[in-house]
Amino acid sequence: MSSFSLLHHRGGEVVRNYLIKSVLQIIPVLLLISLIVFILVRVTGDPVALMLPETASDEDRMVLTRALGLDQPIYVQYIKFMGDLLQGDFGTSYRYNLPALPIILERLPASFELAIASMIIATLISVPLGILSAVKRNSYLDIFITGASALGKAIPHFWLGIMLILLFAVRMKIAPVSGRGTFEHLILPALTLGVGIAAETTRLIRSSMLDILGQDYIRTARSKGLIETLVVCKHAFRNSLIPVVTIMALQSSALIGGALISETIFAWPGMGLLIVQAVNGRDMAIVQASIFVVAFIVILGNLIADILYRLLDPRIKYK
Repeated sequence: MSSFSLLHHRGGEVVRNYLIKSVLQIIPVLLLISLIVFILVRVTGDPVALMLPETASDEDRMVLTRALGLDQPIYVQYIKFMGDLLQGDFGTSYRYNLPALPIILERLPASFELAIASMIIATLISVPLGILSAVKRNSYLDIFITGASALGKAIPHFWLGIMLILLFAVRMKIAPVSGRGTFEHLILPALTLGVGIAAETTRLIRSSMLDILGQDYIRTARSKGLIETLVVCKHAFRNSLIPVVTIMALQSSALIGGALISETIFAWPGMGLLIVQAVNGRDMAIVQASIFVVAFIVILGNLIADILYRLLDPRIKYK
């Protein structure tokens, strides 16, 4: 085996071992989340009282309590809860009278559609503004972009969503108010969610670019006569993407949190709206399934970010 083939083989083995180790680290995190969910479900109220009408007899309550296993010791309930969890059984939604997990998975495509559109909008806004702000440091343009970023971060999602509805749907009548189905339905909720992400990402790109533009290799590239656009876009921007990828991965949880508001305002039929309705209706099967799905999405986002680090900067090694 040649030295190149051996190096490639070892590199692939290191990556594989790293991924296996990362996946194994997910297990204790999910176990901790399962314990938290188990406790929360039981401290938020009596499931029997939620599922039965007020006119139900004591005998009916006792029968349902036994059927749900709530008459057993708490540790026995947790063991049964974990056994059901390993089979993908998060309980039955009393509102839909269906298993909770399939209901969540049915809503996920709409949430992913909104999240991807929001990230695209955030990227289109934040990348050019962040680069311009760093290149034009301390100029009026930099001050304006920095101020706009701070304002965008401070604006509440619900207020921005309402203002967009009043402007584009009520006054200008160029976008629908609610629902899903066409590209026009996606614009306002994606813009509402994307502005907050763009504000934070713009400031991060600016900060990261300022650090990179002060490095010796950037001065060397300029001294060689390379045009400024090439220096900024090829050498500086790519090397500034590591912290940007980090914040984008962390934004996966913020997307879900923001989607709770955006999907409610615009009646977008995604997981965020489903969670709000489940919390209001105390449909705990949907709530606990949602927590697990959101946790898995966040963990998966962080794992993808770790892989992207190596692609962006080959000097980063998997250990």
